[in-house]
Amino acid sequence: MYKFLFFIFALFAFTIVPAQQKMKNYNNIIKSHNIYELDAFLRDAHPDDPRRSVLKPRLMDLLADYIKKAHPDDQRVADMQGKLAMLKRRPSTKISFDEMNEIIRQKQIRYYQEQLAKAQRELANPTPRTIVKKTTVPTPERETTPKRSSIFTKKSSSSTSSATEIKSVTNKSSSVAVNYENPEQAEFEMLMNPSAEEHKNKTVKVLNSLFDNDPTSKDTTVLIENLSDCDMIMRIEGTGYTKYRLAVPAKGQNTIVILKGQYLFSSLVCGAQYASQKTVSKAIMVSLGNPPK
Repeated sequence: MYKFLFFIFALFAFTIVPAQQKMKNYNNIIKSHNIYELDAFLRDAHPDDPRRSVLKPRLMDLLADYIKKAHPDDQRVADMQGKLAMLKRRPSTKISFDEMNEIIRQKQIRYYQEQLAKAQRELANPTPRTIVKKTTVPTPERETTPKRSSIFTKKSSSSTSSATEIKSVTNKSSSVAVNYENPEQAEFEMLMNPSAEEHKNKTVKVLNSLFDNDPTSKDTTVLIENLSDCDMIMRIEGTGYTKYRLAVPAKGQNTIVILKGQYLFSSLVCGAQYASQKTVSKAIMVSLGNPPK
């Protein structure tokens, strides 16, 4: 009987230990003077952890000291300044999902305000139209961890998967587009080069939707982020004749305003077929990367 109980206890212990090892060990954090370790602790620790009263001021001093001594070209200064500003207002640099969505929305608003001003200048001072093969949109920083699922299939097959807010498919493979001839390239170039008037109208529409906080609105925005090495067209098909096309350059992103509803999202990404059914009831973001080799 005792041997049996000992066996059960040992089995339980071996099951628990690996899970505990995956957790961050902050036993010696009180001795740390590492900015990133202290920042991680403040984000993870319980709000009532007494070590916060010592480690938060230490982290703020370290950040201020780093900024003061940093080289003028140090790319990390902006990040350190952002952390310091947040720590002056709150317990840690941790931000909620809703806050991150708002950050993304504000960056989109600034980008499209710049695009609107550019379109208005072009309309006021028309010049011979030139074809620009690619334009990219600044990628918003995100600290949330989106759900990930592999929903790529070979070109000859089809696959669907549902998503409500964020669907992300990423892969670290590179140079996928070296020998890839995109059969949709001509259509992509056409969609990427609207007239100045068309560009202005689309920009105004996107901005109006981004500023609209009315939950009863019939429209919403869809942000497509293309992390792959290939240009792509996202096709969004609803019921009847409701169809949208959005060209998204490699390593770039683009936004479109659509009616809320049920849609089939599909795209050809570096030769692989992406397909996913989505219920779009609010602004969503879809992020696609290189397909598996």
